[in-house]
Amino acid sequence: MKTLYLLRHAKSSWNFEELSDHDRPLNNRGRHDAPLIGRELLSRDIELDLIISSSAVRALTTASLVAKELDYETSRMVIDENIYGASKEELYRIIQKTSDAVDSLMLVGHNPDISDLANMLSPEHIVDMPTAAVVSLRFTCLSWKEINQENAALLFYDFPKNHK
Repeated sequence: MKTLYLLRHAKSSWNFEELSDHDRPLNNRGRHDAPLIGRELLSRDIELDLIISSSAVRALTTASLVAKELDYETSRMVIDENIYGASKEELYRIIQKTSDAVDSLMLVGHNPDISDLANMLSPEHIVDMPTAAVVSLRFTCLSWKEINQENAALLFYDFPKNHK
């Protein structure tokens, strides 16, 4: 079985007009919400084999803050520049290239494509994912190349406002 966690980056700041979209940091709410979701994942006894994150500052910071809460070494994270601006199909191909030795994978990315991917793979409809939202899907297969909506089960969909 394969378990996938799709995480949308936490809330970013628009206060730095001189920065490119790629380089925007998290705002205060984002710096609060990312660890909150990490703690919620920890309370579910989530253990990740691999985290793959977008190279965008806001996504990478979100991934790092969640990883810290899960006691996951950030040096093990894979930063994939192709996630930033990727379509749901491109994100799907990134997942499919993951080694089958990995059973539990987190992909950290951006809307609308992370929500679109969640809906492409989930047997249940996922509303547009707010910032720092996470969707967990389990697939009854042994290879990431075989994951699809037909062999998927939605384990949970969580986001920070559920905990305020």
